[in-house]
Amino acid sequence: MNGFSTECGFDHEWSKDDYIPESLFYMLGFKASNEKAVNYMAKQLVKLHGNEAFTDSWIIADGTGNSHASVVKHIEKHKSKFETLGELSDYLKSSDNNKNIHNKVYYLNEPQASFLVTLLGNSDIVVDFKLELVRQFYAMRQFIFEKQTKGWIQAREQGKITRKAETDTLSGLVEYAKKQGYDHEDRLLYTNYTKLANKICGISKRDNATIEQLSTLTVAENIILHCVQVGIKQEKHYKEIYQDCKKRLEMFKDIAYLEVA
Repeated sequence: MNGFSTECGFDHEWSKDDYIPESLFYMLGFKASNEKAVNYMAKQLVKLHGNEAFTDSWIIADGTGNSHASVVKHIEKHKSKFETLGELSDYLKSSDNNKNIHNKVYYLNEPQASFLVTLLGNSDIVVDFKLELVRQFYAMRQFIFEKQTKGWIQAREQGKITRKAETDTLSGLVEYAKKQGYDHEDRLLYTNYTKLANKICGISKRDNATIEQLSTLTVAENIILHCVQVGIKQEKHYKEIYQDCKKRLEMFKDIAYLEVA
């Protein structure tokens, strides 16, 4: 217990009957090494839209081993109750087997998702899923709070300044590359470098990045900026410049102990 607690960042010697903080409780819950727990941790069950965290009926059906039709049946049977917990909206998802068949999938906020899983029983797979769903909703609430802090706003603004400097440099690289035979759309080159930086920092969407990820991204984009400038000055081929940037960022990842999924 105390060993796991230290790994989670809580430097405290716990004794019997001690109160365990909520955040530590969720972290300890997923020190489990069973296959189901590991698989759930690798999946994004909760997503962010604006400042709202949500999951959907498809994710819950998949995670609990239920058919999507049966999960939807629960929702529609108790629709009025779900609507007391928030607006109940849906979207159409193409069938995996037939793209011409569309399934109605319900978006679910945290209270709605919690209510739904109480209707699905308590088999081992459902219990494992419930725990991970709770953990991810908790983590998303923490992130939503973080996005409203002065530190996050400053990190995002600093990132935009660095991004502007990087894109100015990449604009010069586009013209440089064209002289060497580059004949693709300009935006493709920008996209390649954006994906490179985002991947190193573990970011899919910058507005959904943590302060730590934003700070790391600023460093990564500075590395790209200077690596491109040096490559052009040394008259390297534009493809070699990209590989140089990639190697530098891999070195940075190793030095900074970045864990990229």
